[in-house]
Amino acid sequence: MQWQKELEILGVALEKLQNNFGYPIHETNVDYASLEKVLSEVADKMSDNYPYFDPNYAGQMLKPPHPIARLAYTLAMHINPNNHALDGGRASSSLEKEAVAEIANMFGWQEHLGHLTGGGTMANMEALWIARKIHPDKIVVASEMAHYTHERISEVVGLGFSKVGCDNLGRMDASALEEILKTKNVGTVVCTLGTTGTGSVDPLTEILVLQKKYNFRIHADAAYGGYFKLVENLAPETTEQYANIHHADSIVIDPHKHGLQPYGCGCILFKDPLVGGYYQHDSPYTYFSSAELHLGEISLECSRAGAAAVALWATMKYFPIKPKSEFALGLEKCHLAALKLYEHIENDEASISLFKPEIDIVVWAPTGSSLSSISAKSNEIFEKTAKKGVHLALIKIPVKLLSNEWDNIEKDQEYVTCLRSCLMKHQHIDWVDRIWETIKDVSH
Repeated sequence: MQWQKELEILGVALEKLQNNFGYPIHETNVDYASLEKVLSEVADKMSDNYPYFDPNYAGQMLKPPHPIARLAYTLAMHINPNNHALDGGRASSSLEKEAVAEIANMFGWQEHLGHLTGGGTMANMEALWIARKIHPDKIVVASEMAHYTHERISEVVGLGFSKVGCDNLGRMDASALEEILKTKNVGTVVCTLGTTGTGSVDPLTEILVLQKKYNFRIHADAAYGGYFKLVENLAPETTEQYANIHHADSIVIDPHKHGLQPYGCGCILFKDPLVGGYYQHDSPYTYFSSAELHLGEISLECSRAGAAAVALWATMKYFPIKPKSEFALGLEKCHLAALKLYEHIENDEASISLFKPEIDIVVWAPTGSSLSSISAKSNEIFEKTAKKGVHLALIKIPVKLLSNEWDNIEKDQEYVTCLRSCLMKHQHIDWVDRIWETIKDVSH
């Protein structure tokens, strides 16, 4: 079995690591009988999960880390480095800097300031914290489909916040943004490249035009969709937005989503390295082993798992993040899988789509006479497919985002509950037909 081969490879690497130190890494007395008993109990309890690793799981944005990431993380955990300071994470800090530089280069930045974080929320917090340092009296704006944490983070860092309306493709409406820019003192516009709800990509090119007129910072929240910068089979309009991401002032991406990493592994990048000056602080005991920059000196977080950096570096060594690479082609398969599912929906008289997917998230619903009846049917299909081993997700879509295709449906409530599928596993391209068969089977 695969895991047996993985353990064999891990054993060889651990032996090499121990030999490099010249003495045992661990000398703790262990009661292996008790250890086996407890671990067996953990295996039983962990079975109370949806099968996130399986292609039949096509619901929330969850995908298993690649074996190289799992093994590298586990190997590093035997040292348990802390990437706050070089004193606690010498090798892993170096690997983090290399990995982050490669991600910055993917976005077209040769110079940057950045580091890994515990996830996208913390990465976005750092971006908006810097925004407050630069524009302390100006507000943050983001689309109504942007991640809810932007509003929450703005409150935490003490900034005002305003939502911008979206078009019926779930993207920020540039004309609505300009109306806000005319009347409010905006310091930062959050441009989402791949919303977590619908996978929509905000019109960065239009926002850049407005930036020249109104002079604000642009923060690109690419936590979910950032790696699609490498993909060459997106629609031209979507490709154009990614092609201009290097004009942003800051970028967030989550390797623990499409980057094949275990949780938590986010990344914050700033175009201007001089923003590091806002992080300056003194520690009486931490930064003494080297005059070189310690990651904790450019991070709001202190202790961070060095193992996350090791896993990311190893994965990027195994899968270089380049266009036309195996990694990029895998993402292209995800997009094709989404288009394939969308085609099934469009050809089915009993289904209605929200809009064509820009990356790999598909939103649709069963047809019905009213929004309430459609919502009830969506919930029913969600539950029935799960019993058949196919796992989808649900999303509430506001009435104002519905296209003309929904005009003849009674608007008896302010939203409609739709089915949602994140086809973020490379294998989904080969499983979409079977998933659709199950959906249709339970819909009768």
